Amino acid sequence: MEFGAVLQCNPPAQRTVALAKKAEEHGFDYVWTFDSHLLWQEPYVIYSQILAETRSIKVGPMVTNPATRDWTVTASTYATLNQMYGNRTVCGIGRGDSAVRVTNGAPTTLKTLRESIHVIRELANSRPVEYNGATLQFPWSKGSELEVWVAAYGPLALKLTGEVGDGFILQLADVDVAEWMIRTVRQAAADAGRDPDSISFCVAAPMYIGTDREHMRNQCRWFGGMVGNHVADIVSKYGSDSSVPQALTDYIAGRQGYDYNEHGRAGNTHADFVPDEIVDRFCILGTAEEHMEKLEKLKALGVTQFAGYLQHDNKEETLRVYGETVIPALRDHVAAKA
Repeated sequence: MEFGAVLQCNPPAQRTVALAKKAEEHGFDYVWTFDSHLLWQEPYVIYSQILAETRSIKVGPMVTNPATRDWTVTASTYATLNQMYGNRTVCGIGRGDSAVRVTNGAPTTLKTLRESIHVIRELANSRPVEYNGATLQFPWSKGSELEVWVAAYGPLALKLTGEVGDGFILQLADVDVAEWMIRTVRQAAADAGRDPDSISFCVAAPMYIGTDREHMRNQCRWFGGMVGNHVADIVSKYGSDSSVPQALTDYIAGRQGYDYNEHGRAGNTHADFVPDEIVDRFCILGTAEEHMEKLEKLKALGVTQFAGYLQHDNKEETLRVYGETVIPALRDHVAAKA
């Protein structure tokens, strides 16, 4: 299993860079960031500095969207970073949430998402692509490599992921929900003639090392509110009696609204509807042993990466314990002498 750290691009940017460097020092493979241009600083600018000050870690958004950025500009950014720093980027993409809703927009259609994935991936892999009636290619890009990982929750979005995604990003760590979603993506891949094992499966959720359960829950309760935005869309589209697991849909009954000014922030004032049970199911909280136990269950389902959100007051200690205890326990072990 690989590991990622999910950061917000709060000023000062050097603090984000420092956390990324610390993540690499503790053995993390990826650094992801939120991508919401009004709420936080510009991630692609910060990626350049992270890549300049690290050696191997990969960077990317969790997640960008097809609406707020021109697809060809997005692809150009990745191809440029890859040329500068040696193919150390990944593109997480979805229909759009905070970046579009803050500007009174709406998530894109799945058709638009599918088309954007194709255009971004082809151009950022130094290949030509048909776009707006023309064949386009970056004449300066050679050997660029970019995988596009799709964030999804609903049945049709999961189907799209299995059909075209290089990876699947599931933003919650509930084992039962993860089992259903991974199975759905794998089946869609097989139905499309793809090898399901070729898809990376990333579970992303808050990770907090500690023993004060109430404090940890309150620091991470925001996550249930954030996920609730996507679940509300699913319930609106499919109803509460769809194939989506009830464990994912039941808790939003008490949802009253959402203030994007507090998006992804610990202690926000609009996540009180999220019960303790959902915080425990969606996040990974507790001692190192508790983290390892849940991660082993996710790994057994086929999860290839866990990406931990660090929007809480215990960032450095959580990174340290992961680096010294959790990550070594979840890696594939190789004996020096058989």
